[in-house]
Amino acid sequence: QVQLQESGPGLVKPSQTLSLSCTVSGGSITTKYHYWNWIRQPPGKGLEWMGAIAYSGSTYYSPSLKGRTSISRDTSKNHFTLQLSSVTPEDTAEYFCARFHGENRDMDYWGQGTQVTVSS
Repeated sequence: QVQLQESGPGLVKPSQTLSLSCTVSGGSITTKYHYWNWIRQPPGKGLEWMGAIAYSGSTYYSPSLKGRTSISRDTSKNHFTLQLSSVTPEDTAEYFCARFHGENRDMDYWGQGTQVTVSS
């Protein structure tokens, strides 16, 4: 059973960089053909896909975030990390990590989510 667990600060000040990690257990982040995603949900709004890192290490980002997003991984620790720069209160959201199964075309495993508030 694959499990994902987000971790990071619950409160970030405006203009700072938000950093979150997702630790994966029960499966390797280098296994073909999985993609490891960051998704967020602002209060009262729908889910927003932010970006992903593939089993190969390739990265993909949502253009709506205007280059503020960076996703990296540490294969020795089997985790991947989100960095979102220049945050504003509009970045307040529940942040989720999730696995996309490239063959089944399904977002099949999700973390429980972590709440991040941007406020001074």
